[in-house]
Amino acid sequence: MITVSTDKSQLDIAFIHNFTKAIYWAAPRTIEEVQTCIDSSFCFGIYLNEKQIGFARVITDYVVFAYVMDVFIDENHRGNGYSSILIEAMMKEPLLSQIKIWRLATTDAHFLYRKFGFKSLAHPEKLMEKVVV
Repeated sequence: MITVSTDKSQLDIAFIHNFTKAIYWAAPRTIEEVQTCIDSSFCFGIYLNEKQIGFARVITDYVVFAYVMDVFIDENHRGNGYSSILIEAMMKEPLLSQIKIWRLATTDAHFLYRKFGFKSLAHPEKLMEKVVV
């Protein structure tokens, strides 16, 4: 049985850290940094028979803006539609229902996010960033 929960106490921090430490967008976060990210975000765990198989988090002010980050499904469970279940739960979460602008960055999952109304930026030239290495 697949379930999605926003209960942070159910999250398997070691599982999340182990997965993200090898991923291009998250490496090399320490387990303490992973915990800080979780503490500072609205998080979603996806579970198969009560075992965590995926994760996503949202940084938000709950009204104007939300940024989706660290979305993943364990490699052993991909191809079963679980990422769609996870994103759908995020989009239907009542506490996030007032958000006007959702953003994310992806290199290879545009097809997934398009199903939920995400599209390329209308004015990418307006955005700026500062990256500290």
